[in-house]
Amino acid sequence: MDRFVVALDGPAGSGKSSISEIIAKKLGFVRINTGAMYRAVAVEVKNRGLDPDNESSYDFLDDINIIYQNGNTMVNGKIISEEELKSVSNLASRCSKVKKVRDKMLKFQRDSAIGKVILDGRDIGTVVFPDADLKIFLDAKLEKRAERRYLEIKGTKIEQSYEEILNDMRKRDFEDRNREIAPLKMAKDAILVDTTDLSIDEVVSKINNLILDRMRGK
Repeated sequence: MDRFVVALDGPAGSGKSSISEIIAKKLGFVRINTGAMYRAVAVEVKNRGLDPDNESSYDFLDDINIIYQNGNTMVNGKIISEEELKSVSNLASRCSKVKKVRDKMLKFQRDSAIGKVILDGRDIGTVVFPDADLKIFLDAKLEKRAERRYLEIKGTKIEQSYEEILNDMRKRDFEDRNREIAPLKMAKDAILVDTTDLSIDEVVSKINNLILDRMRGK
């Protein structure tokens, strides 16, 4: 099999990153974290003091290289810490609305899809790989997603209450679903997996079986 692409989409906190990482290791796939790539752009925008809503602010993208490899997000070979990436989630949403940013990331994501790959994001099945071999849309109730994010950052240097995370996530959902360019939505041929009441092991098992069944049928 020359190439097999799994598109894993869904809103913030639905478990995309964790699930795709586990599945990739389990099945020997290459995992491409597209969300981390956009957050890396946001880190650069923040550090450079740029206006995230101005397309001309992103000229620097022509001079840098963003790679997600072996669980690390790197800008010009420098690893960006997980804490720094998580701290710019809302800013990343604003950056992702800009056409120049999406065009740059789109090319990288497509060029990276060699062999068996799983990509997680918000527009993989609808924009990046509309011809993906398998499209899965992960979702969960807003309150559950906020709870997961709260537990995820608890004990780190990021100080946010559950209520703050809930409100930020509600706003993020609205912006992602209503942005003009590549809005978050489930592809017509995607399989919905609601993770609200499922453990990680249960979700992994379900998606693992979906992938194997589709690969056998290809």
